[in-house]
Amino acid sequence: MSEVILARHAGYCFGVRRAMETAERSAPAVTLGPIIHNPQAVEQLERLGVVAIDRPEDAERGAKVVIRSHGIGRAAYEALKARDCEIVDATCPFVTRIHDMARRASEDGMPLIVVGEAQHPEVQGILGWTDGDAWAVLTAADVDALPALDAALVVSQTTMAEAKFGEVCSLLKARIPNLEIQATICPATHDRQREVADIAARCDAMLVIGGRQSSNSRKLFKLASDICRRTYFIETAAELDGIDFSPSDTIGITAGASTPDCIIKEVVARMNDIEKKVTPEENPEIEAMSDEVIDQTLVQIRPGQVVTGKVVQITEDEVCVNIGYKADGIVKKTDLSSTDVKIDDEIEVEVVKVNDGEGNVLLSQKNIINRKAWDEIVAKQEAGEFVEGVGKEAVKGGLLADVSGIRTFIPASQLSLRYVEKIDEFVGQEMTLKIIEIDKAKKRIVASRKAVLMVEEAEKKKKIWESLEVGSIVKGTVRRLADFGAFVDIGGVDGLVHVTDLSWGRVKHPSDVVSVGQEIDVKILNVDPERERISLSYKQTLPRPWTVAGEKYPVGSVVEGKVVRITTFGAFVELEPGLDGLVHISQCALTRIAKVEDAVNVGDIVRVKVLDVNTEAKRISLSIREVLEDEAMDSVADDDAYDIPGEDEPQA
Repeated sequence: MSEVILARHAGYCFGVRRAMETAERSAPAVTLGPIIHNPQAVEQLERLGVVAIDRPEDAERGAKVVIRSHGIGRAAYEALKARDCEIVDATCPFVTRIHDMARRASEDGMPLIVVGEAQHPEVQGILGWTDGDAWAVLTAADVDALPALDAALVVSQTTMAEAKFGEVCSLLKARIPNLEIQATICPATHDRQREVADIAARCDAMLVIGGRQSSNSRKLFKLASDICRRTYFIETAAELDGIDFSPSDTIGITAGASTPDCIIKEVVARMNDIEKKVTPEENPEIEAMSDEVIDQTLVQIRPGQVVTGKVVQITEDEVCVNIGYKADGIVKKTDLSSTDVKIDDEIEVEVVKVNDGEGNVLLSQKNIINRKAWDEIVAKQEAGEFVEGVGKEAVKGGLLADVSGIRTFIPASQLSLRYVEKIDEFVGQEMTLKIIEIDKAKKRIVASRKAVLMVEEAEKKKKIWESLEVGSIVKGTVRRLADFGAFVDIGGVDGLVHVTDLSWGRVKHPSDVVSVGQEIDVKILNVDPERERISLSYKQTLPRPWTVAGEKYPVGSVVEGKVVRITTFGAFVELEPGLDGLVHISQCALTRIAKVEDAVNVGDIVRVKVLDVNTEAKRISLSIREVLEDEAMDSVADDDAYDIPGEDEPQA
């Protein structure tokens, strides 16, 4: 023979391997029906004390019963429970998924149609999860025999050939208006059938290894023989003796899902025997050679290895992934980076355990994500870059945050620019962080939010300093007062309004003009970035009093003012900050006085009449006397208005 091609997907599938290993661990026990359709495997289990029974009633009370990979119906479960049996369920997860579909359809009143062999144990088990209105169909006659249906759910036997399933579904669509079709062919079956078609097209002869009661093995034989005329169905290597092979033949080998590895190895060994024309006794290395041929078709895995696999099954708690190994891998949903996965998705996973104690390869996706996240965090820390995190839990001394799935500690002193009283206020908050410490050995990360805020403050201040322009007027908020002036925040930086720049008039204390929290307009007088000092003026945003004095205080008007200074020649009255008028001593009272203090004192509030306004000379002449005279005249006029003539006075 020129070449022997062994199918990668030959032999036990995930469900069958799981069932066999479960049965072996459960010995002694009984199985409800043969655990798989392979007589050699059944004999192997019998030697371990695992014996098949036909009906639940055949199980002794309290016996340990292993449910085979084909699964059973609801009634069989209940019958076993009634006999107090210990049930060890090895039903293939793919089949369990169909059971759930059947149960839900029955609860919803939806008829169920199973495309498969009516007498096959798997199909019988699926039908056993309905309360009626369920049928198995495989031919056009089966479809024609169905009652008139308006709607139905269609599923398939897991080992059904895709072409056959499509053909039957087309017939069903023509009869049933509302058809919901669920493609429940096992992905391993799909891959196995596709691969056998490819190999058969390239080979001169095909060998299909499997038990003759195995449905999927018979389907493989049918697929292969339709393509390769010289296709042979064998159960064991002993059947090779009656087959003639040519030295130039390319031989393809595949095996059904219930074919043990040992039988496949034996067939490969015999093919090597035939090629070399020797017997196993003459060449003891043949068994090792067969192992090598099989092993070359499988991925070699080790803990910590990262591999890419295809999602082939999704259950409530687990995802089954085909990684090309002799056993499929299991990823707990808690170990997925995202639960948004679908059948046939390719995902990257890490091997945690080659055997988790139950024959399964234990995989994890989070380990990969966490390692990548860790490497990214380390790289960002080394590059001085920031990371994004979310506060998760307030703990003693600080906050635990999630940074790309990595637990990160933020000390309380590093949470803010100011003291933080309630750390739990940061729980759930998104934040930008700077990594300040990494312990690679302990996988410990310490981060700071404060460091980021300081950088942001510095950047903000830099931009503000760059935008400051001498002579421009900006809005600000009074932050604090001092004897010498007021500090005003103008958008992130503070400037000083000196007491002399608060008002056009004299100011004893800044609180006489402004208050903390007050928003005011200020003019930028000077900027010193190196010393971080800004000089501001409040008064220069206000009109100069003398420029509008003539309009605000017209001659003849009477206003109030405060006596702010007294001289020998008169009293100065403040009309408003920065605007004083003079009341000459001769205008301080109705009568002549020796000194100003005889009429007014500093601090008195007086009413004065404007006599003259000279804006150029910045002089205003005021009079208290004229106000008093006017008031006296008004009083006399009021008295005259109410004077009643006497009897001896002539009447008008």
